[in-house]
Amino acid sequence: MATFAVTGAFGFSGRHIAGRLLDRGDTVRNLTNHPDRPDPFGGRVSCSPLALDDEPTLVAALAGIDVLVNTYWVRYDHGGAGHDLAVERSRRLFRAAAHAGVDRIAHVSIANPDPSSPLSYYRGKAEVEAALAAAGPSFGILRPTVLFGDNPILPNTIAYLLRRLPVFGIPGDGRYGIQPIAVEDLADLAIRLADESSNRTIDAVGPEVFTFRDFVTVIRDAIGSHAALLPTPGPIALAAAGLLGRALGDVILTRQELDGLMAVLLVSHEPALGTTRFSAWLARNADWLGRSHLSELGAHFDTTPPVCLARRMLGT
Repeated sequence: MATFAVTGAFGFSGRHIAGRLLDRGDTVRNLTNHPDRPDPFGGRVSCSPLALDDEPTLVAALAGIDVLVNTYWVRYDHGGAGHDLAVERSRRLFRAAAHAGVDRIAHVSIANPDPSSPLSYYRGKAEVEAALAAAGPSFGILRPTVLFGDNPILPNTIAYLLRRLPVFGIPGDGRYGIQPIAVEDLADLAIRLADESSNRTIDAVGPEVFTFRDFVTVIRDAIGSHAALLPTPGPIALAAAGLLGRALGDVILTRQELDGLMAVLLVSHEPALGTTRFSAWLARNADWLGRSHLSELGAHFDTTPPVCLARRMLGT
């Protein structure tokens, strides 16, 4: 048995990682800025502050930890916390882990990071990986694409819109690829890397690759939607996503996410290590998918969506 710290252990991927660790008898500490978030583990996980702007507090939070599993990152700039700051905060976290005597760090990155990328998301992810390699503890790096599971933000958002709108805009020609992975598979791979001692980087992707148009199509067919799929210029698709996001009090799609998707950065060039097929998962979960909106912004920040406007726009 070992003592693990998991950033965001009550969140989506962190919750699945922490649950597996508890099931096998390990001790888990949750590093979080949301200590009041509902505890899915009935008090079996302790909480310490994820004080990313205060290294001494981070060192104290990591005291006695054998392995750190890090899922921290930001999708987009919100309240001044953008990708550059996320990189610097990740450096502080890794330095604190080294100072606290943490033996190993398992880190969740992204597929196809690139230090020369024009996209700060992918460039920042590469900079975080470099900071981890220089930090001192041994490390394992996971590079996932898009997650699905019991809190599937992207598939659920697509299904939510398909259930309510007569037309769904496909940015561009929709022929660019997407290779989703089940959160359970990601958690298994994270623990596998956490248990190793050598430095290793692996892609974490599922066995199915779709074009984006086919990805939307299989979701539409599974939930019984009759929405038409309309090829839409990227700027218009972004503008529509922005309008819908404001109505829902959320961020549906960012320019960087669209650029990365259309540049085929959500497909791996390595053999798939995930075993769960998205199509099979979809067949089992289509009934609830998209019935309600899953707000990622609302999960991390206190937001109050303009509900009346959202209902008028989306017919709910």
